[in-house]
Amino acid sequence: MSSTRVVSTRHGDARLVTDRSRHPIATLLLNHGAGGGIDAADLEALAKELPRQGISVIRLEQPWKVAGKKVAPGPAILDECLLLAANNIRTRTPLVVGGRSAGARAAARSAKALGASGCLALAFPLHPPGKPEKSRLDELDGTQLPTLVIQGERDSFGRPEEFPERHDLAVVPGADHSFKVTKRGDITQEEALAIIVEATLEWIVREVVGNQNGG
Repeated sequence: MSSTRVVSTRHGDARLVTDRSRHPIATLLLNHGAGGGIDAADLEALAKELPRQGISVIRLEQPWKVAGKKVAPGPAILDECLLLAANNIRTRTPLVVGGRSAGARAAARSAKALGASGCLALAFPLHPPGKPEKSRLDELDGTQLPTLVIQGERDSFGRPEEFPERHDLAVVPGADHSFKVTKRGDITQEEALAIIVEATLEWIVREVVGNQNGG
């Protein structure tokens, strides 16, 4: 069952929606993108499935989204609100900071400062569509933490093969930037979401929890 808490910021109220595991081994803080909210299919799938596997999931709804605005503010404000939200979280388990799209960028920029043990980048916008020369790879490299990128095979913001091998990468076959797959594709939408959940779970257990336990 989800619980909701309001966090005040100088940009308005944010919301933290928590799906807690009964016996948590890690905590995942997720930040939504600039084109949607915490009800994105991938974020909802993680919040539904991971607590059953020992990972508590906290989704941050940014103030602009809570206020009903349609346009997200600049990166500095997104980062500030993410930092404030994380500072309102009390957990004894390793913290992974993540997000999708613009939320993944904010997570990458902020994870180290938050004392996170890892960073999860869902549909990381490596560059604007059709403009590979405007790379944001420096943000991903700047985490200085174990980082997992989960990318759709057809993501116009950066296809899987555009990411360097130094980053852990999971690919969702046939999926676009929203992880949507075509009806005639090799996998169903349910299978696409299952790949995201399974890749995240396996990586957190191996790279985050395992490292904490000296594995």
